[in-house]
Amino acid sequence: MTYKVAHFINGKTIESKGKTLDIYNPATGSVIGEVALADQTMIDKAVAAAKAAFPAWSATTPLKRARILFKFKALLEKNLDELAKLVTQEHGKTFVDAQGSVQRGIDVVEFVCGIPNLLKGNFSEDVATEMDSYSVRQPLGVCVGITPFNFPVMIPLWMFPMAIACGNTFVLKPSEKDPSCSIRLAELAKEAGVPDGVLNVVQGDKDAVNALLVHPDVKAVSFVGSTPIAEYVFKTATSYGKRVQAFGGAKNHGVVMPDADLDQAADAIVGAAYGSAGERCMAISVVVAVGDKVADELIAKIKPRMEKLKIGEGSKKETDMGPLVTDAHWDRVKSYIDLGEKEGAELVVDGRNFKPKGFEKGFFIGATLFDKVKPEMRVYKEEIFGPVLSIVRVPDLKSALKLVNEHEFGNGTAIFTRDGNAARTFANQVQVGMVGINIPIPVPVAYHSFGGWKRSMFGDIHMHGTEGVQFYTKLKTITQKWFKNKDGADFSMPLH
Repeated sequence: MTYKVAHFINGKTIESKGKTLDIYNPATGSVIGEVALADQTMIDKAVAAAKAAFPAWSATTPLKRARILFKFKALLEKNLDELAKLVTQEHGKTFVDAQGSVQRGIDVVEFVCGIPNLLKGNFSEDVATEMDSYSVRQPLGVCVGITPFNFPVMIPLWMFPMAIACGNTFVLKPSEKDPSCSIRLAELAKEAGVPDGVLNVVQGDKDAVNALLVHPDVKAVSFVGSTPIAEYVFKTATSYGKRVQAFGGAKNHGVVMPDADLDQAADAIVGAAYGSAGERCMAISVVVAVGDKVADELIAKIKPRMEKLKIGEGSKKETDMGPLVTDAHWDRVKSYIDLGEKEGAELVVDGRNFKPKGFEKGFFIGATLFDKVKPEMRVYKEEIFGPVLSIVRVPDLKSALKLVNEHEFGNGTAIFTRDGNAARTFANQVQVGMVGINIPIPVPVAYHSFGGWKRSMFGDIHMHGTEGVQFYTKLKTITQKWFKNKDGADFSMPLH
């Protein structure tokens, strides 16, 4: 039995006629539903609802907005498992992994419940004689979030709660591959007391994205996806005068030093490379082994751990890794493994022919490992976004830093070492936005901000944390003087 996923506009589920796309269960390869695709009329309707709701919502006190968000947080916690099941059903990742991703989204909601404090401005008394100056942060208007398939709950929760807490209204355009979570989030927000029109959801493909990027009533756009699309979103939306943060792809390096605890490093790398089938922008996809001895010993530890991975349907408790999200993505990942062989990398473990019993039509690919990968190879340079790990051998830390810093992406990285000086040198000199020291996936907690460098991010302001407040507000500075007596006009430059 299949189901339909529609839009959520002005507090109601809105059906639409026209184009639809199939929704698949990645574990079985079967169609389980269909999602409606918004046309220009539906986009206009969603933006109009958000625009109409903005005056009243922005005038609502931050304390009242926070109280609604507290209720939303409680509802998210109550329905955490339901949301995680939806993630597993349409994305394929394991239920435990899905639960963790939902919780990381809830953490951001918890952070923005403190919005009255986060929106406090600054005040300076007597900047000149009997003259004061103060700053306030005010909402932008209608904001848009365009989110990817790999985190259909977490990343929307990194965007719209922050935006609406700041007094904005929001239009969410989730991935069409796993759209059901977006509607459930909107329903829970309404139940918590978010007024109609403050949060709207439109389903759609690239046509919906294009319509939102150029819409005259949209003030800001948040995007997470691949680098080519992130760059396109940034250039298009900014050319129409919008504020944009566009997060792109990654090729995250894990540097393993000779003094590292190799058992701990191997455990960390296997989890970071193959968790969520490698469909994470923070996945470690390259191990930089400092010295041949380290590389050989590390492979000897990683390989048996890979062989023990339980790969299968994500709802089973024993499963470590689920399928890829679509058949097309399976083809893409397989083509990179084919390419790596052609380029001359040593294929240590080949996952191309993996098919779990009973799920032969699912979009499964086994954990794959390449050794002796060279920086000029495409399997090193390009984001594969699948369970494919490459090992690059270098002689020393200086060479490792050079390798990481010369890559076009700068999202996340990690170093495994017992040497505090090596760790400090690496953290200080590496040209990457998020750094882990013996931490394989250094995603910042909710009250710090998320974002990469170089071609992993387009824009200047990172996501969530205090920078999230900056992104979703504009700064206004007011200078005031109250006259005691009528002294006449003063035509000179004010002196401090």
